[in-house]
Amino acid sequence: MSDLPNLVWLRAFEASARLRSFTAAAHELGLSQAAVSHQIRSLESSFGVALFLRRARHLELTALGHAYYPSIAQALDDIAYSTRGLLRPMEARTITLRAPISTAVLWIAPRLGSFQDRHPQIKLRLISAIWADSTSDEDVDIDLRLGPSSWFDRRAHLLATESVLPVATPDVAARLGSAQQLLEQNLIHIHGYQDNWLRFAKSQGLEPQDRGAGLLTDTSLAAIEMAAAGSGVAMIMRRYAQAPLDQGRIARVMDFEMPMGQGHYLMPTTGSDPNSPEERLVRDWITEIFS
Repeated sequence: MSDLPNLVWLRAFEASARLRSFTAAAHELGLSQAAVSHQIRSLESSFGVALFLRRARHLELTALGHAYYPSIAQALDDIAYSTRGLLRPMEARTITLRAPISTAVLWIAPRLGSFQDRHPQIKLRLISAIWADSTSDEDVDIDLRLGPSSWFDRRAHLLATESVLPVATPDVAARLGSAQQLLEQNLIHIHGYQDNWLRFAKSQGLEPQDRGAGLLTDTSLAAIEMAAAGSGVAMIMRRYAQAPLDQGRIARVMDFEMPMGQGHYLMPTTGSDPNSPEERLVRDWITEIFS
């Protein structure tokens, strides 16, 4: 190890050679320009050779400097990678994402694998709740909510407005040719969205079905399963219905679709480090999959 130069000097050399500037290297390393220049002079003195040609407005590497730079850059990279590999499991930050349960299961969860493939360094924790307020805000880094714009602070970021469509088993959907026939089916209602069938009936100039009839559930997840099992016809958000439609488990009825009057929103950040690179990557990904 007697031939090993001072590692601080080597770090200054690598940055200066890469950036061709003592000033830029000093900025990157958090040092003064004078300190970097002094470290380079010390390294050159220890070798008894010049590594840089000091020009008026820039640096140039000497032939020896050019020859020396690649091995030093590689060695410092190797040290950084080894250190990161050792410490990252202890330093990794978990990003907690909260979303409505049906959004979490039907839209986000199937896409998590591709996100992890792209960003294996991020540990993502997905939590869900039927009502978003049931989880403490202090435990959440990114909060995704569904509702009308009047529910949310103006700082909330609208990701997408949503629409709904009626679905049933493919056999049932094939034999329903009119709105009247559809409304005579066993209608599946979702708690909080019972007005979807009322709005459908009004859009078709028909009287709504007795609101006491049909099935009632509290999640779109359950409503989709009821429809797929032949228990009735459900009015489902198109985003939620996409996968079971693609799988052929359910089918659209009458090719009807109407605005839901609600959208998915990213709430203002409340976490301890809302500007971390990890959180920005997750927020960008969420925006991407809802676009």
